Amino acid sequence: MSDLLGVAVLGAGHMGADHVRRLDAVVSGARVAAVADPDAERAKAAVGGIDGVVVHTDVEAALDAPGVEGVLIASPGEVHEEALLAAFARGLPVLCEKPMVPDSAGALRVVEAEARLGRRLAQIGFMRRYDAEYRQLKSLLDGGRLGRPLMLHCVHRNVSSPSHFTSSMLVTSSVSHEIDAARWLLGQELTAVTVLRPRPSAGAPEGLLDPQLVLFEAEGGALVDVEIFVNCGFGYEVRCEAVCEAGSARIGDARTMVVTAGGGAREEVPQDYLVRFADAYDREVRAWVDATRRGRVTGPDTWDGYAASAVAEAGVRALETGARTPVELAPRPALHDPS
Repeated sequence: MSDLLGVAVLGAGHMGADHVRRLDAVVSGARVAAVADPDAERAKAAVGGIDGVVVHTDVEAALDAPGVEGVLIASPGEVHEEALLAAFARGLPVLCEKPMVPDSAGALRVVEAEARLGRRLAQIGFMRRYDAEYRQLKSLLDGGRLGRPLMLHCVHRNVSSPSHFTSSMLVTSSVSHEIDAARWLLGQELTAVTVLRPRPSAGAPEGLLDPQLVLFEAEGGALVDVEIFVNCGFGYEVRCEAVCEAGSARIGDARTMVVTAGGGAREEVPQDYLVRFADAYDREVRAWVDATRRGRVTGPDTWDGYAASAVAEAGVRALETGARTPVELAPRPALHDPS
């Protein structure tokens, strides 16, 4: 491997462009070797000012570009399966943004393909595992000082949703973060989902069921509730409170900049996930680069990506039917067996 890990970034949209910037200016030990996006002009804009980067509209051409030793997938979820399998075929380590693959059948194919290789190649981009507050909460729960976790209360709010957002995407795109965070914090699989639908907010686009209250049951008996509100209008907020047998702990209340002027004070509220979780993204990519340069793969794996997709699918069925919906998981391959 060269002194700097050569990375092919697939996707040059909002997330991909931010990762190009991160690899170039924030994370040491790596360089952007290639970028692929169907929109060549968008790809060129993302790499503007960075020397030595080749731009392609074809994924496989980018993977085969000179100097590529790793892959960061930030393209839309529906094309992740093809990109992951192409990277696996070349033996390239991958950091893949969530959702790994939106549908559980496709996600399972990725798990099985990696298992056939007999070694891990993919880290899945559930960046909350790298957030300082989430890591602190995880350490506290694992330490057992508060006793057995009984409930997680979660809040996930966005200023506004993209124009293409559908009611089911509140679960599959937004709550997927809480799905993974809950599995990780509790160390348990989620076994059933119920979705409650209050009267939609006047700020939600016509026909969008927003907000929603999503209730998960965990195999160890804990309950997880998530308020998802993607058109709250005032800021980006993510909070989580763990209620345990001997106490509780809450994250997400960290204060940001306070501006005092004109006889008053105003607290800044983040407007975007790239602001709220900037440090987590930096830490996540840095961990991937460092591990890859040592010939290792760490962090959330393809089973985590599959489980999140399977739980989200059950959540969509619960949203559509109004009924409590069990989560169906395939047998876990030995490669991803924690025992």
